Amino acid sequence: MFEKLFLIEILKGLALTLKKLLFEKPVTIECYDKVIPQPYPGFRGRHALVRSELTQGPICVACHRCERVCPSRCIYIKTVEIEEGGKRKRQLAEYAIDASRCVYCGYCVEVCPVNALVLTEFYQYIGEKREDLYFDQERLLKNWDEFIAKAERPYFNPFWKPKGIPEGFFSIVKRKAKGV
Repeated sequence: MFEKLFLIEILKGLALTLKKLLFEKPVTIECYDKVIPQPYPGFRGRHALVRSELTQGPICVACHRCERVCPSRCIYIKTVEIEEGGKRKRQLAEYAIDASRCVYCGYCVEVCPVNALVLTEFYQYIGEKREDLYFDQERLLKNWDEFIAKAERPYFNPFWKPKGIPEGFFSIVKRKAKGV
């Protein structure tokens, strides 16, 4: 009895599907026919490391704050200790972000004392393999160059100085900085 009832219900469902498929127009429309929508300023897109105009390398000071604050643990940093003028100094050796693990929360950008890491406004990027979404230091610098080349306005980092917090809570570097 149940088998007969079950078979009837399956046949009804198949008949409805065939009717929709064969005799009705599809309701799907092409997205972005003419104008591709632009993200609002401050959109959290592809990661980039800000390139220093003096050294042509990243302006990262290797403080590891972004790595520690990341909830998805997708940032990997390696540093080296160098001796410069009798003082030990930490220097960035490797910097990488696994974008496939990132939740785009922006904590890494917010915590950076020198505004070295940014989330650009590029949102259309894909990868065929997992390695395509693993951004090493060179790729992150290249992302910054592409972003600056295509930017129609100066970059403003919305996390640079959060609203409503007195400047006394910021480090000296952040107080004097004017953004990128």
